[in-house]
Amino acid sequence: MSHANRLVLGQIGDYEIRLLKLFKTVVECGGFSAAETELNISRSTISIHMSNLESRLKLKLCRRGRSGFALTDDGAVVYESAKRLFTKLEEFRYSVNELHEQLSGELKIVSSDNLWLENEFSMVDVFARLGEVAPEVNVSVDVAQMSEIERRVLSEDADVGFIHYHRDLDGLDYHPLYQVRCFLYCSDTHPLFNEQDSNVLEKKLADAKFIHPGIYTNPEASAQVQGLRSAGRAYHYEPRAALILSGHYVGFLPENFARRWVEQGRLKTILPEQKSHPLGIAAITRSHGRQSRLKDLFLQLLTEQAAVTPTS
Repeated sequence: MSHANRLVLGQIGDYEIRLLKLFKTVVECGGFSAAETELNISRSTISIHMSNLESRLKLKLCRRGRSGFALTDDGAVVYESAKRLFTKLEEFRYSVNELHEQLSGELKIVSSDNLWLENEFSMVDVFARLGEVAPEVNVSVDVAQMSEIERRVLSEDADVGFIHYHRDLDGLDYHPLYQVRCFLYCSDTHPLFNEQDSNVLEKKLADAKFIHPGIYTNPEASAQVQGLRSAGRAYHYEPRAALILSGHYVGFLPENFARRWVEQGRLKTILPEQKSHPLGIAAITRSHGRQSRLKDLFLQLLTEQAAVTPTS
């Protein structure tokens, strides 16, 4: 057939889809007679529908007669194409129905430590709300260092990460949540604990062993550690607090995290007017990552909680 005379199939509507479904059933039943029961229509009606389909497609789809039912080569191609069409239609139906069904699946979170029970931002309320609106969701939470959190969110090994905001990385979206303030602390067994003179404190501080947090969270924090004698690193709060409580080191901790030991008289701030800096907490997600209604819901709940959280 020349290009000029080649048939171009027009738009496929409901009627063509019904005819293709009938054709698929006839093929899978092995002929008109066997399809009668399945389709609940007579052989003559099936024959009429098949003729209409062949007329619309301008193709001979099958041979039927005394030798039995058999697909033509064109009929075999149309049958396979029809199967793919109905598979796609079923996938579309499932996807649309899913939008109206209860959210389920797993929400994968990776976080820095000690962010879950802080008074400044109630993750308890966030998860309570999540449990109300999506009770079938499973939540998986891991704790990791900053660079690992960023890597796992970028690779979509985690849906949402929680970090101390310290930089903007390409490929990540940042969702600021709240802010705390960090102070420099020493323990009640440290030589600086009972020193009252700020000038003397400032001079002696230069010789004190300092536990570095392992990252520079912002320019203000970076300026705070200048001139301090780094004697080790501890990224996570708990080991850092343990080293400070040993009496041999000074170090920065968030005010809310250190409060229990301050109230017990075991920790005190050093030069609080000079040695403190803000620490922002943010949720991170991958930019242009895979679509997830569950992730979007969780971010919405975080945003709502941030809106009712007093700023520090």
